[in-house]
Amino acid sequence: MQNFLKLRSNILKVVLVAAMTVISIRLFSIQILKHDEYVAMAETQHTMQNTIVAKRGEIYVMDGEDPVPIVMNAKVWSIILDPQVSKWSREEVEKTLKAEVGEYITADFNDIFSDNFLRYYIVARNVPYTEAQRVKEKNLPGVWMQGTTKRVYPEGTMASGLLGFVNNDGVGQYGVEGALNEELSGVNGVLKTVKDVNNIPLTIGDDNVKIPAVDGKNIVLSIDRNVQNKAEQVLAAKTKEFGVSHGTVIVMDPKNGEIWAIASTPNYDAANFGKVENAEVYQTNATMDAYEPASVCKTFAMAAAIDMGKMTPDTTYNNTDQTIVDGWPINNLTKGHTGKITMQTALNYSLNTGSTQALRLLGDSETDITQVGKDRLFDYYYNKFWLGKYTGIEIAESSGIIIGSDDVNGTDARYANMTFGQGMNITALQLAAAYSAIVNGGDYFKPTVVRGEMVNGDFRANEYAAADHNVISSETSKTMRKMLVGARNLFRNSKNYDSGLYIGGKTGTAQVIRNGAYVMNETVATYAGFGAESENDPAEYVIVTKIWEDGKGMDGGSHAKPVFDEISQFMINYLRMSKRE
Repeated sequence: MQNFLKLRSNILKVVLVAAMTVISIRLFSIQILKHDEYVAMAETQHTMQNTIVAKRGEIYVMDGEDPVPIVMNAKVWSIILDPQVSKWSREEVEKTLKAEVGEYITADFNDIFSDNFLRYYIVARNVPYTEAQRVKEKNLPGVWMQGTTKRVYPEGTMASGLLGFVNNDGVGQYGVEGALNEELSGVNGVLKTVKDVNNIPLTIGDDNVKIPAVDGKNIVLSIDRNVQNKAEQVLAAKTKEFGVSHGTVIVMDPKNGEIWAIASTPNYDAANFGKVENAEVYQTNATMDAYEPASVCKTFAMAAAIDMGKMTPDTTYNNTDQTIVDGWPINNLTKGHTGKITMQTALNYSLNTGSTQALRLLGDSETDITQVGKDRLFDYYYNKFWLGKYTGIEIAESSGIIIGSDDVNGTDARYANMTFGQGMNITALQLAAAYSAIVNGGDYFKPTVVRGEMVNGDFRANEYAAADHNVISSETSKTMRKMLVGARNLFRNSKNYDSGLYIGGKTGTAQVIRNGAYVMNETVATYAGFGAESENDPAEYVIVTKIWEDGKGMDGGSHAKPVFDEISQFMINYLRMSKRE
C-alpha cells in the first residue's frame, strides 16, 4: 500500500512539474517571444483608428475674368464597421444596415467578417444625412459614421468629356479628374484615440495620435463657361441637323495657348457616369483620338515652303489635276482649274497637286521630290509644328504619328500624301496648337487647360508661359493669314459670318482606313480657322471643328465649316472685335 501511495505521489509530482514546465514555456512565449504581437492585439481592444478624409479639391472654370465652380462637393457620409466589435452582433448589424441604407451598401458582409484582424471597413458610401442619422440612432456596436463628400455639377453636363468623374472609391477617372487626381485628392490624415467599452473615443491617453488631412487643390481651368456653352450648343444642333453621331470642337487663345472650350458629342452626365451606352464617351476625343486630318495640313506644307523662301502665294505651276509619285497617281478632288495656276489658287480649291508641288519646291526642285525636301517637311511638321508628338497639356493625350523622312516607310508617296494630311495621324489639339503658331506671328505655345488655383476664396492665376519655340517668321505668318482668308472667301456665305473682319480657315475631308485600306464611303470632316481684326493683326482665336460617323461621308466645307461659322460669329461678339481700317 505504501508503495502504491509513493508511486501515485511521484506521478503527481511529475504531472505538476510537467504542467509548470508547459506554463513556464507558454509564459515565456507570450511575455518574451510574442510580446509585441500581444501588446498590439491588446491595443486594438482599447484604441480606435479613423481615417481623416481629405476634402477633394473643387474645379472651377472662367466666366470672363472670374472663376465659377463647375465641380463641387456635397456633404455625405460613409458608414464604417469595426468587424472585430460588430461580429458579436453581426445578425443585428447586417439586418439593420440593409434595412436603413441598403441602396448605398458597397460591400459584401461575408468579406467584411472573413478577416479576423480587420478593424476598419467602409460598408456604405454617399449616404445622405437623414439615412446616416437613422443608423447613428441605432447605436449599433462597432458601427460609426464618417463625413465625406461626393461630386455635384452646378452646370449639369457641361464639359463632362473634359472633366471626367470620380468613381465610388473616390479616385478620379478620365479627363481633368483622372489626370490631376493627385492634386485634387490631397492627403488623408489619421486619428487614433483611446476608446471605452462602448466604442466611444476618449480624449485622454498617451496613445492618441492625430495627423491632420491635407485637402486637395481647388483647380481653376482656362475653359470659359460662355465659350464652352456656346460650343456645345452649336455642336449638338449641327450634328443633329446633319444626322451625325460624333463631333468635336476646340476653341483656343493663340496668343498664349489657353484652351477656352473643348466640346464633344455624344456627351454624358458625370453625376451618373455608370449610365452610358458606350465607354468611349469617357475619352476626351480632342486630345485622345489621333486621325488623318486631310487638307487642313496643306496650310503647314505651304507655310514651310514659304518660310524657307522656296515659294510665295504667287508662285505658279502647271496643274493637270493629277501628278504621279512613286508610280502612284495623286488626283485633285476639285477638277477643272488646270494649266498655269498660283499656289494661292491651289490652296483656295484645295488641290492635292498644289501641296505636292510645295514639297518639291521645299527640296529645291520643281519636278522631283527629294530627300532634302522630305527632311525639311519632317522638321517643320514634327520639330516645329509639333505634329505627331505630345503637346504637354495637363490631361491625357495621344501622340499620333509622323513617319520620319529617313524611315523605310517615309517614301516619296507618303510624304506627298502628308502635304494634304493623309499617311499621318495627329489629334485635333495638335492641329489647334499648330494653327495657332501659323496665325499668331509664328510662335508655338504649349496648350493648357489650367488657369490657376483658388486658395481660401482667392483666385491665384498662373503666369502665362512664354512661347515654347518659334516655328515660322512673322512675315510668313502674315502671308499665311492672308492665304487662309483667301481660301475662306471662296465660300460664298463666309461674309455672312465674318462681320467684315479678317477671318480665315481651311477645310479637310479625310478618307478613313478600314482593314488596312482607304474606304470611299466614309470620311471625316475638319475645319481649322482663326479670327483677327485686320490683316496686320495676329489672331484673337483659333477654332478647330471635326465631324464624323462610322460609315458616313462627311465634307469639310459642308459639315465642319458651318460649326466653325457659328462659333466664330459668337467669338467676334464675345471678344468685342471691331473692324480696323
